[in-house]
Amino acid sequence: MNQETGRGAGALADGPERGGFRLAAYAVCVEDGRVLLVHHASGCWTLPGGRVEHAEDPFDAVVREVSEETGCDAVVERLLGVDSRVIPASEAHAGIAHQNVGVFYGVRITGGVLRPEPNGETVGSVWTPFPEVASLRRSSLVDVGLALARSLPVTGHVAPVPVAGLVEH
Repeated sequence: MNQETGRGAGALADGPERGGFRLAAYAVCVEDGRVLLVHHASGCWTLPGGRVEHAEDPFDAVVREVSEETGCDAVVERLLGVDSRVIPASEAHAGIAHQNVGVFYGVRITGGVLRPEPNGETVGSVWTPFPEVASLRRSSLVDVGLALARSLPVTGHVAPVPVAGLVEH
């Protein structure tokens, strides 16, 4: 408990004093020169993945998120790396600065059929050939995930990915 505010540490991290914080796990599924992308209701393409729930392991979260968003079963093959970025208030969708820590895993699809997320924000998913990815309105997470998958940095840390063209936070 924070003695100054009377709130727990988690509340302080999410409060307006510091902005928001999000821990998420993302799947980089690469097969035959294609990557599995999900289409968000906002119109942006991104990687399957999302928020790690309280007391949930990111390893388990990424498998759950792939299943929820795509209808497919998945197994984690390796940790690719971690991306930590602070989105300034001026660039954030909600107008509040926040930090996103993303844990990226190399994942293999083992079964299931691609479908939209029932009652969710993912309206579809598709295997996308690498050359076509650059022409999509996509989340910067796609570029981070693909950079990690290509380089497999020993430290697991990816250099900041510039946001330009069709790439969004």
